[in-house]
Amino acid sequence: MFLTILFCLLFVTIFGKLVGFAIKFSWSLIKIILCFVALPLVLIGLVISGLAVVAVPLLIIVGAATIFKAVLA
Repeated sequence: MFLTILFCLLFVTIFGKLVGFAIKFSWSLIKIILCFVALPLVLIGLVISGLAVVAVPLLIIVGAATIFKAVLA
């Protein structure tokens, strides 16, 4: 009985840590995909559709935020 309770407790602990790791990994993966795939596609789509007036300020804002974040890190 004691070994069963100990096994269940350790199993839940390890499973919880693995779930936490999976969430952190997937969040990082989503950020990478958005930065390197989605944002350039959106900017290219805006320029192609004639909305360069919107794309250029968006590009400046994202660039400034990236530089600011790099300086702070």
